[in-house]
This record gives sequence, structure tokens and C-alpha cells, in this order.
Amino acid sequence: MDSVRFLRALSFAAHKHRDQRRKDANASPYINHPIAVATVLAAEGGVTDEALLLAALLHDTVEDTDTTPEELVEHFGAEIADLVAEVTDDKALDKDVRRRLQVEHAAGASDKAKQLKIADKVCNIRDIAAGPPSDWSVERKREYLAWAESVVAGCRGINAALEGVCDEALATARAKLLSGL
Repeated sequence: MDSVRFLRALSFAAHKHRDQRRKDANASPYINHPIAVATVLAAEGGVTDEALLLAALLHDTVEDTDTTPEELVEHFGAEIADLVAEVTDDKALDKDVRRRLQVEHAAGASDKAKQLKIADKVCNIRDIAAGPPSDWSVERKREYLAWAESVVAGCRGINAALEGVCDEALATARAKLLSGL
């Protein structure tokens, strides 16, 4: 992996997400999320593909910042921009429609996009287990876990290690919900 290119993607994502916070109870810096997604892919999913790891760092820039797909092409090339586009929701759509479309499109996604989706869901599931938004009810947490599992179901068959990590994250989150934590 080209470490300079990786650091450029990290710096780009950090700059784009600089004023954003996660919805967790501690309002952690948003950049922690793309870093976690890339880390799950590499450290737990065994992914070494440079384009996939760079896309992991950049995966929310178009959806959640003023980044354009053209900027990603200019800075990181078409392959990475296309991969980010493949996992980007259209924020103009209602949340329920976006969620339904994620489930519907998961099975037809590229192998790289499927792995990115799984890693993203792993990180979100872990966040819900460790420090969910304070205004989320137990029912909302359960609904999120069920939906995330539905998205991941369409992504299976590409990376067994990553799928196992997701299954473990889901089991841990559900156990915490059952125990009332």
C-alpha cells in the first residue's frame, strides 16, 4: 500500500469531517468512524486492497459533507470515487427509503462495496453496543440491528472473516440489549 496516498485520503477525510460529531453519547469526532471502518477491513477482515481501504476512509465524504464525486476522482481516481459512490446514500430521499434501498442493492453490489458495507455496519453495531445515542430507545436499537443484519445478508459470500466479525458484533450488541445495558 502506498502510505503517502493513504495519509492523503486520511487527511482529506479528516478535513471534510472536521466539524462533525457522531451521534453517540460522547459526541466523538466523526473521523473516528471512517478510521474504524478501514481498521476493521484491514485488521479483522484481512483486506489489503488499497482502493478498498482508501474508499473506507472516504466512504462518508460525499454523503455527509460538501465533497463531490468529481473531487474524489480528481484526488484519488475513478476506481475509489466509484466505490464511494456505490455505498453512498441519496440524502434527498426519506430515511426509510434509503434503508430499504440499502437492503435491496446489497446483493448486487461489487465485492469491494459488499466488504465496505459489512465493515461499516460492524462499526455502527459496535457503537450501538458501546455508546448509543442517548435518545435511542431499546426498540430503536433493536430495529437498527435487524436492519443492519438485513443489509449484511446481501453482502455475504465474499469475506468469511469479515462476516464472522459482523456476526460477533451483532451477538454482543444483542446480548447487551437483553441485559439492559
